[in-house]
Amino acid sequence: MHIPLPFHETTTTSAVSTGALPTPEVVESLLAEVFERYRSVTEGAVADYIPALAETDPSLFGISMFSVTGRCASIGDASHLFSLQSISKAFVFALVCEAIGHEEAHRQLGVNATGLAFNSVMAIELNEERTMNPMVNAGAMATTSLVPGATYEDRWEFIRDGLSRFAGRSLELDGEVYASESATNLRNQGIAHLLQSYGRLYADPDETTDLYTRQCSLLVSATDLSVMGATLAGGGVNPLTGEPVIEAFHCKHVLAAMATAGLYEHSGDWLYEVGLPGKSGVSGGIVTISPGKGSLGTFSPPLDLAGNSVRGQRVTRYVSEKLGLNIFASKPAVAPSPA
Repeated sequence: MHIPLPFHETTTTSAVSTGALPTPEVVESLLAEVFERYRSVTEGAVADYIPALAETDPSLFGISMFSVTGRCASIGDASHLFSLQSISKAFVFALVCEAIGHEEAHRQLGVNATGLAFNSVMAIELNEERTMNPMVNAGAMATTSLVPGATYEDRWEFIRDGLSRFAGRSLELDGEVYASESATNLRNQGIAHLLQSYGRLYADPDETTDLYTRQCSLLVSATDLSVMGATLAGGGVNPLTGEPVIEAFHCKHVLAAMATAGLYEHSGDWLYEVGLPGKSGVSGGIVTISPGKGSLGTFSPPLDLAGNSVRGQRVTRYVSEKLGLNIFASKPAVAPSPA
């Protein structure tokens, strides 16, 4: 069944903001409002192509917002742990940009949207660049194949440590999800070998697929997502720990790639209505970044047909409108008075 995109419901007049996020009290009140507004939404379906995800409680719902200055507001199941899944793509891409430079990452990975499903093989065959974008599976596995390290364990530790620094705490692997995905990731294995045949994978395809599966199986919460996103929003500095994770120069390139394909084939609708770079995952998480201000992390497992959280999309659109976060919004200019 087709689930309509949630961007066309009536909302209040959009705010326009050019400064920092409002006071914690205002943010907390807004999150309470939006939580109540959408908690009864039942549209969408939990991902079932990964057996471990099919068992997820669809009623889980959490929201968290973290500012670049370290202020946090959360509600609902914001501390519930779930697997990072495709949201890992954005942050591993950030680490690879830091490791090899954004120009080399651009050359070897591409940054254009495919317009097709996140696991599309057709997108590889139809496009000369093959990988196209680090936010879809082909580009994400190519990104993972560029992770530095002399051994498999070195490369895994680079990923786990880097994503942990984004979150401001040590992230652990969900062994059940990792085993479940490893047993059902034949399509990703095929994509990796196809990329190798085109010279667009830069390490062993089977090892790369396994590393990619492991990074997707790291456990995070909606609050973790908001901290990770706020790190990109704040020039690469983690607002919880104060630690620089990547250079500020790379943040704009990561956010640009997220804007083009962060919500797969619905990325154009998302950018048109929300006006912010974001990244979704099939476990139900979405991270959305407001550059210079902060980040919103949401968790709600039921997905639309593209693999994006239904409630997460609605929450993010409403918050963006209410707080004036849309990067394309502006106030009418005041014409100068005649001389």
